Amino acid sequence: MDIPFLNLKSPYSELKQEIDQAMHDVLSSGWYILGNKVNTFEEEFAAYCGTKYCVGVSNGLDALHLVLRAWDIGQGDEVIVPAHTYIATWLAVSYAGATPVPVEPNERTYNIDPGRIEDAITPRTRAIIPVHLYGQPADMDAINVIAQKHGLKVLEDAAQAHGALYKGRRTGSLGDAAGFSFYPAKNLGALGDGGAITTNDEKLAKRVKALSNYGSEKKYCHLEKGFNCRLDEMQAAILRVKLKYLNEWNERRKTLAEIYRRELANTDIILPFVPKWAVPIWHLFVIRTNRRDEIQQNLANNGIGTLIHYPAPPFKQEAYSEFADVAERFPIALSISNQVLSLPIGPHLTLEQIGYVIGKLREALDTPKVDISPSIEGTL
Repeated sequence: MDIPFLNLKSPYSELKQEIDQAMHDVLSSGWYILGNKVNTFEEEFAAYCGTKYCVGVSNGLDALHLVLRAWDIGQGDEVIVPAHTYIATWLAVSYAGATPVPVEPNERTYNIDPGRIEDAITPRTRAIIPVHLYGQPADMDAINVIAQKHGLKVLEDAAQAHGALYKGRRTGSLGDAAGFSFYPAKNLGALGDGGAITTNDEKLAKRVKALSNYGSEKKYCHLEKGFNCRLDEMQAAILRVKLKYLNEWNERRKTLAEIYRRELANTDIILPFVPKWAVPIWHLFVIRTNRRDEIQQNLANNGIGTLIHYPAPPFKQEAYSEFADVAERFPIALSISNQVLSLPIGPHLTLEQIGYVIGKLREALDTPKVDISPSIEGTL
């Protein structure tokens, strides 16, 4: 059986008629930039997240960067970031001209550890960027308390967490602002790059919108040196279609995650931990094992695709070589990066496929093989 890690064909096949019609509507309109599709998507996604405003932009990195710029964070400032995250979180800080200050993750959730944040705060600290890694929300109440105590902004990196819940509230509404990515592999993915910012701050939303459009609120009238970071009409039209199915597709992911967690319990791997206040949307299903390379190769030999998110933390990348001398200060992030392995998960993974993955993984772990089909039949 051949099971790729990522399947982008099936989502299109399921929604083909609606997506094709949405694309046709844009092409027929003759209006491709900053039109009605973008405006309507912004309204719909803001409502979905529970915020007053949404600004569509070109990608998730630009979403984070533009918010920092709009807050006038730059040269000489520091922004607290997770030590374990995708490099885009750090790059947004660097693009703004500020310095990323890494903080170790919680070893169980892999998200930034609120208990370690205050030790990293200095007089130069301006903001905190918690990442809802793998689709699980960070502990936002604890982070917001620290931010309010020290007068800091909180910018959610929600690139992997479309629809995740923290104490009943959706990600994107838990800080001063949030940045989303609509990269095709995301739970809400475009057919190209795309991103968005959500916030309840009207002034921030207005400035971000201008910054993303050459610093202009009115055509040929430029208030400041801006950027070209706009979400285009075609992607907005596609996202509007897929947004209608986001909750349903997230529920499918949750069902698959529960099957993984149940059938892989009592094996020699560390399974994802979910705090009682979190409802993840399982953008990724990440296990940990000291036998990662061996197990990954074994699964590959059986046609099962896996990925490592992420094999090296940002502070171990050549791009951030200035952190080389302090890398050993982050043993938890280093340990996680050496052990994590992402298994296939997605709304179109079948029961037969997940049963095959689990069976081959148990074989690789030298765990007695079990037939799980009867226990999961009819759950999707």
